[in-house]
Amino acid sequence: MHGEKWPYNILRRWLPAAVILTIICLLIYATVQQAYRQSANDPQIQLSEDAAGKLAQGETPQIVITGKTVDIAKSLSPYLIVYDEGGTPVAGSGILNGKLPSVPAGVFDFTRQNFQDRVTWQPQPDVRSAIVITHFTGRSSGFALAGRSLREVEIRESRLSLIVLMAWLAGLFGTLIISLI
Repeated sequence: MHGEKWPYNILRRWLPAAVILTIICLLIYATVQQAYRQSANDPQIQLSEDAAGKLAQGETPQIVITGKTVDIAKSLSPYLIVYDEGGTPVAGSGILNGKLPSVPAGVFDFTRQNFQDRVTWQPQPDVRSAIVITHFTGRSSGFALAGRSLREVEIRESRLSLIVLMAWLAGLFGTLIISLI
């Protein structure tokens, strides 16, 4: 009935649909994943900029740091850490292994030149935070880091991956069946 061209004809009809479906699924995943990740910075932007403004006006780090201590390895609560111009932690509400954590010097170098940096920080293998670091100058100078755990965002991203994968596989199967008809 179909001869030797049968698989080729099916593939020729199915492949464009499979490519388009793949592109659409990748676009959906990338868009939603970026929305999840970028929105994870929102509270930290405000906390970091507000703290940097107060510190630049001469407030002490102890006055700017409010709230209870946050164990960044366990808590979802936002935290704030103030670093001096050299990148040494001065005061903060976020602790890791009982002390204020250090950030790689390159982050401070970038922030010093660009006013602010927004990065994913992994100070140890099981701890990931969305951090915003703002450089301040004025009566004093240094860095205000605000952070928050990415645990819940990463759970959402994992679920998103599964949903998009299942939709993609179902779409591939559906378009293959339609191509066979």
